[in-house]
Amino acid sequence: MRVLLVSTYDLGHQPFGLASPAAVLRAHGHEVVCVDLSLDPLPDALLRSAPVAGFFLPMHTAARLALPLIARARRLNPSTRLFCFGLYAHLNRAHLADSGVQACFGGEFEDALLQFVEQPSAPPPAPVSLARLAFLPPDRSVLPPLARYPRLRSDGEALIAGYTEASRGCKHLCRHCPVVPVYQGAFRVVPRDVVLEDIRRQVAAGARHISFGDPDFFNGPLHARRLAEALHAEFPSLTYDATIKIEHLRRHRDLLPVLKDTGCLFVTSAVESADDRVLEKLDKGHTRADFAAVARDFQRLGLALAPTFIPFTPWTTADSYRELLDVLLELDLVDNTAPIQLALRLLIPDGSLLLQLDDVRARITGFDPPALLHRWTHPDPAVDALAAAAFRAVSRPEIRSAPRRAAFAALWNLVHSEPPPEDFGLLPRATVPFLEEPWYC
Repeated sequence: MRVLLVSTYDLGHQPFGLASPAAVLRAHGHEVVCVDLSLDPLPDALLRSAPVAGFFLPMHTAARLALPLIARARRLNPSTRLFCFGLYAHLNRAHLADSGVQACFGGEFEDALLQFVEQPSAPPPAPVSLARLAFLPPDRSVLPPLARYPRLRSDGEALIAGYTEASRGCKHLCRHCPVVPVYQGAFRVVPRDVVLEDIRRQVAAGARHISFGDPDFFNGPLHARRLAEALHAEFPSLTYDATIKIEHLRRHRDLLPVLKDTGCLFVTSAVESADDRVLEKLDKGHTRADFAAVARDFQRLGLALAPTFIPFTPWTTADSYRELLDVLLELDLVDNTAPIQLALRLLIPDGSLLLQLDDVRARITGFDPPALLHRWTHPDPAVDALAAAAFRAVSRPEIRSAPRRAAFAALWNLVHSEPPPEDFGLLPRATVPFLEEPWYC
């Protein structure tokens, strides 16, 4: 059977979420057509001719972008069987069903997806499966070449960057995280030989850097260590990055030299806030002092820390936002922080554990179906105004094309009466490696 798989947005990566099910479907004799809308249009002819079409929704932006495409698919071919898969497919399954989607799959979705394709008259499989799968190396032959995707910028070079996943799910229950409603504290390891084979194929396709997209690379610290060491032994010049919680970076400090020695260029960590009260509300498992300690550990080792934040929450104050900027300046992390990370507002989708908090429910003004989120207002209108001003500041074209310190200075001036220090005491921008696609939500 011919199956159309569509990715609307995946942070600028060649979509693992298409390549993995494509391998399973093709192994069972199905024809697979993949379209990545971040690079290519979706022709009407494909939607008209597809008996089955699936939309990969790993994040909120991807889900929002999929809604009009689902309506278009329904209009062009009402007989097409539509499904969605990924974290935000599960979170938004009721709204997607209202749009005409017949099945949604979260968690370990490959087997459920195959069952849906092969058994059209059977009831759809369960929306979430945490079954342990027999993983296959992703099939990237059906995707655009890596050279078309955003690259890694490091030491003045733009390197072709690949992407893979060594594990799925997460042991932790951070209240704002979309992984939690799906995996509920479970995680699954992808066998090392499967991960290495996926990387080999990407290196053969030109990759000189790999991003590990696991929710947390250190959920399985021994697995991560053995994989990093095997990768470096086979490809000594290949670099990589990973996402790791501050809590794990503190607990497994002994592994930080391993990261450095095996080619890790930077670690993305969802710090979220420098306010301990907010961190407690989000159930992050770390404190502001932990964040500072990790930042200093990284500086001593010569590793780059790429922190991400949710600076505007119902508990944010103008003072706490000012303190966040002060902390970044103090820890020399201004150039390590994508400007958009200092302007994001807390996202509350359906199913979020945040809805369990009385003070969050008190701020909710209603669910917005097209936006797929619960709208909320801050108790202090001045903080909502500050959030809007921060977003405008980092969105200006001249700021987006300037060094990160320019955006930081614009944000600093929103909350400080004195300008920032002239030179910020920072290293030149080129010394901090970063991926060209800065979004992380």
